[in-house]
Amino acid sequence: MDCGDVREVLLDYQQGRLASEAHGQVRAHLDGCPSCANEDRLEHELTLALERRLPQYPAPVGFKRRLAAQWPAEASSPATRRPWPKRWAALAVAAVLVLVTAPLAWQVVLAPSETGRSAMVTEAVNDHVRLLQSQRPLEIESKGIHQVIPWFSGRLDFAPGVRFAGDADFPLRGGAVGYFLDRKAATLVYGRRLHSVSVFVVKAEGLPWPRRGLERVGRLEVYRTSSRGFNVMLWRDGELGYALVSDVGPKDLTLLAEKFASSS
Repeated sequence: MDCGDVREVLLDYQQGRLASEAHGQVRAHLDGCPSCANEDRLEHELTLALERRLPQYPAPVGFKRRLAAQWPAEASSPATRRPWPKRWAALAVAAVLVLVTAPLAWQVVLAPSETGRSAMVTEAVNDHVRLLQSQRPLEIESKGIHQVIPWFSGRLDFAPGVRFAGDADFPLRGGAVGYFLDRKAATLVYGRRLHSVSVFVVKAEGLPWPRRGLERVGRLEVYRTSSRGFNVMLWRDGELGYALVSDVGPKDLTLLAEKFASSS
């Protein structure tokens, strides 16, 4: 494996999702490559930081009371206690599992669209932060759109569909292959003064694209929000989906989205 191959699978490696042979190859590469080892450390630290900041959702009071009503009554005295029957042991295990998973399940049941939308925004910001922290964020560094887009050929199973070549306001800096949730993504980076704007392009099918709170930007219907100090814009255009992320102001990000809309 070379550096590009290793960095594409670092998250899977850290979470133990690689086959044993691939895991060993990544480990061997990290042992001999200080640059990738540092990237592995940064990825790990970012994951820990994000986990510490994840919101915790308490189970509703009514749900807790219903669970308590089904719990077996305590014996009247220690002298009369008997070992729990197997059925009560099974119920206890099930109750613990419910208490652990209830917050997330309750959130999904009550607001599946909000949950999916939040996941996409979180992923977009996380991926942008990883690019900012990476020592080598771009696999191809070029200001030429006709060099960057053809570079993705054979590395993705779709064409990114980006025609905005960059300009004096938003110069193109280059691109890379990344991951967005459960799929590969074409990553392009544009500049805005001293800032970076990340553009993630993915196959749209199967992702929970926002359907409410959309606004018109050119011919596009765009969802706009902010998270952890970054502005985010999401939209779907045919078979592809797009996410723009940056710490530039909302007006600047809208201007770039308009350029995407007018050039496609």
